[in-house]
Amino acid sequence: MTSVSENRNDERRGTRRTAARGRGRPSAPLLSREKITAAAVALIRSRGYPALTMAALARDLRVAPSALYNHVSSKRELLRWIQDHVNGGIDDSAFGAERWDVALERWARSYRETYARHAPLVPVMAVTPIAGSPHTVAMYERVAAGLCAGGWPDDDVLDVVVVVESFVLGSALDATAPPEIFEVPDDGAEPVLGRLALAREGRDNADAAFETGLAVLLAGLRSRLEGLAAG
Repeated sequence: MTSVSENRNDERRGTRRTAARGRGRPSAPLLSREKITAAAVALIRSRGYPALTMAALARDLRVAPSALYNHVSSKRELLRWIQDHVNGGIDDSAFGAERWDVALERWARSYRETYARHAPLVPVMAVTPIAGSPHTVAMYERVAAGLCAGGWPDDDVLDVVVVVESFVLGSALDATAPPEIFEVPDDGAEPVLGRLALAREGRDNADAAFETGLAVLLAGLRSRLEGLAAG
């Protein structure tokens, strides 16, 4: 027959075993989609996209690569997470609330501002398919619906999107260019270029170029739509 003291000893041993099992186990998961994505973006911003490997990311997160793969299956999936994370900062709220050209202008400004902060990602995100990135897909749905509602023919809508994105992403890269990018030797061999480069000194050339380009682009799109409507 088991004594009371033996039962108490068993209970104490069980409590110690439970406590021992609990030690070393975090109360919350070490990794999450948000934490992994933020670390990947930080890695790219500090070391460039070529430095992004699953092994390097695991080191930054201080976990084994196998632990990382328990959350994200591949680098391709990780890129979709990054795409959604970055594009989530783009303001598309004017579509459906403003005229198509007003909405497009606001979207272009926000798009450029977002990617100017993530310039190393521009060459990658420009060619990353949107499938598997739900927030990004939702953004393009709103943009496309706004352009359709504004009178753009279906055949032209995605062309308009690509035209605007090509300009915006190039402008985002230009925002990170050194101010002396057009400087030439002061030997008079290129007098026109030298004079024009000198005239740009002391102003925000990237912003000025963006404003000029955006105004011309929007004017051209309005003219294009008017021509399509006129038949």
